[in-house]
Amino acid sequence: MNNLLKGKRGIIFGALDQKSIAWKTALKAREQGASFTLTNAPIAIRMGAINDLAKACDAEVIAADATSIEDLTALFQQSMEVLGGKLDFVLHSIGMSPNVRKKKPYGDLNYEWFQKTLDISAISFHKVLQTAEKTDAMNEWGSVLGLSYIAAQRAYPDYSDMAQAKAVLESIARSYGQRFGRLKKVRVNTISQSPTVTTAGEGVGGFDVFLDYAEMMSPLGNASAEDCANYCVLMFSDLSRMVTMQNLMHDGGFSTSGITEELVEKLSKG
Repeated sequence: MNNLLKGKRGIIFGALDQKSIAWKTALKAREQGASFTLTNAPIAIRMGAINDLAKACDAEVIAADATSIEDLTALFQQSMEVLGGKLDFVLHSIGMSPNVRKKKPYGDLNYEWFQKTLDISAISFHKVLQTAEKTDAMNEWGSVLGLSYIAAQRAYPDYSDMAQAKAVLESIARSYGQRFGRLKKVRVNTISQSPTVTTAGEGVGGFDVFLDYAEMMSPLGNASAEDCANYCVLMFSDLSRMVTMQNLMHDGGFSTSGITEELVEKLSKG
């Protein structure tokens, strides 16, 4: 199906490089007729290749710290000016934990870093939503998405304080989804994605084992970043207009599998 997003305008947060889900979502959204701005923190823009993506998508890059209300307000206002109207979709693809990056054990967390994890990876989602509301940036039936992971519900070693951040992210989607739905028919959801080979994902200890285990536990296999980009496009489109306040599992069936033949076979072989 073509032109699912024809005439729709949006903002995509967090495209760092070609591995990232936000990067692939931008390409897919453009293919489907959307126009949008791209944004990331200034340091991420300097370190990444977002300008290459901007050229491919005919999009403007606007630097913004997602933890700063001032930056976010300017971002939403400038995006509406650049795009020529209110927005139909926003993708929040932001996550970072100093404790994970610096390999701090979960029993010896740096609590200032923990606060940063929550602010960057979760509270920023509320700030994005609140700013979208206060700037009256969203069209009716708009769609806002945040990217999550099943560690919000289950314990995974080495995912550390990011698990708490994802749990807060999902809770914000429910609470703000209720508010935004009543105010403006805007829907708010999170997508809980399979472990994915991205720059952020590879920073988690034991990531390769996560990946292999999830592959064996998922009847359809792990969902790729490109698969997730397709799902994001669906959720931005009018085909999903009555879906809100949900944490949508996009994981090849991992989240509802008890055990699989592949895992039994591997364990029985030792």
